[in-house]
Amino acid sequence: MTKFARDEFDRVPQNSSRQGVHRVVTPPSRPALWPVLVLGALALVVGLTAFLVLPKSAPSASQGPSATQAPSAQQSPSGSASASQSPSASPTPGAGQTPSTTPSPTPGADTVDKTTPVAVYNGAGVSGLAARVSTTVQNDGWTLSDVGNWSGVPQQGSAIFYNGPEQKGNAEALGKLLGISELLDTAQYQVPVVVVLGPGYN
Repeated sequence: MTKFARDEFDRVPQNSSRQGVHRVVTPPSRPALWPVLVLGALALVVGLTAFLVLPKSAPSASQGPSATQAPSAQQSPSGSASASQSPSASPTPGAGQTPSTTPSPTPGADTVDKTTPVAVYNGAGVSGLAARVSTTVQNDGWTLSDVGNWSGVPQQGSAIFYNGPEQKGNAEALGKLLGISELLDTAQYQVPVVVVLGPGYN
């Protein structure tokens, strides 16, 4: 027992989590982060410098071989062009050569094909005229198609109708054989060559 009177400091609370009035709860200490941040920034700066500076300085060393190889690459097409131009001079005729000017014969213009079917029609009104002329045509080696009376537009004279330029030679040959000078090109008839005997033909 003390000889001093009890005061407010002698009253002790009943809970176990009591603390002294002079004690202060301090939070746990945290490690300092600024050294880590400084090192990271330095590493980033070094990396960017190496990425931006080193690639620009590298091509300067590799430009030497490419510059020396460029003329050889440009000269190769000229050599191939000269090689390709040399054969083009050979087909040209020389000084002593004269190009042939004979035209190639056009098929059917002057050729005669007696296997071409020929029709003979009587437009003169003379009995048996078509049969007599068709015999003359057949005896000359021609192939007959139709023989009969003319049922078309009345003709003022005899004529030979041929279908296309390729039948012109056949029409001319028949004209000389039969004494008919009027030759007409027309696609009106299915037979390639049609002989129409008009009035006055004998």
